[in-house]
Amino acid sequence: MSWNPINWLETVVSWILVQFHTLTGAIFGPSSGWAWAFAIVGLVVVIRIALIPLFVRQIKSQRNMQLLQPKIKEIQAKYAGDRERQSQEMMALYKDTGTNPLSSCLPIIAQAPIFYALFQVLQGIAMDIPRGVMTPELVDQAREATLFGVPIYATFVDAAATPMPTATRVFTLILIALMTVTTFLTQRQLIVKNSAKDNPMVQQQKILLYVFPVIFAVTGINFPVGVLIYWLTTNLWSLGQPFYVIRNNPQP
Repeated sequence: MSWNPINWLETVVSWILVQFHTLTGAIFGPSSGWAWAFAIVGLVVVIRIALIPLFVRQIKSQRNMQLLQPKIKEIQAKYAGDRERQSQEMMALYKDTGTNPLSSCLPIIAQAPIFYALFQVLQGIAMDIPRGVMTPELVDQAREATLFGVPIYATFVDAAATPMPTATRVFTLILIALMTVTTFLTQRQLIVKNSAKDNPMVQQQKILLYVFPVIFAVTGINFPVGVLIYWLTTNLWSLGQPFYVIRNNPQP
């Protein structure tokens, strides 16, 4: 049977989730919504620690963009009438200095497959189908788990199929709003604290500053509660991590 990266990620994500659930379930009870919510928080911690090297690379690339501004302006002035040659020279400069102008997107892009794998695991719970290393017993426990009366696999779109539709809609909308706001704040923090005003990439980053939150706000109605908790937690982590790294490594 051929290797499937999605199935492999589902196995890894579900295994980490189950390990943390073993600990949190001993405290709150295996069918407690809080046990599964804190297990998801544990998953975020593991993933974010694994992504720290990528985040450091992101910061360094953004700093390199600031240091390269004089050379970038020289290229723009020298080849002002030749956009193709200007682009070639800029790409050569980025390559020689090991700078990635799209580095601000890397952490979000890197988490996308993990995000999808968790989504699939929670969808499996909703459909009563074990995925990854989830067993039928664990799926049953997760199906019983609720937060404020809302199942962890519930979505805004499918709220009518839950025991408390109104509570599900209200709770998911609150999580979507928090996820959207914290996504905006994490992107804004990187721009404000780590970008020079004359950096040409700042304008592109500002576009992403508004694009990402809008995407999450629109698509969030399809995300299970557990996925919304994952993304909100990772945003809160992202708010703290850049503050610490940038504070201790001020921009040049």
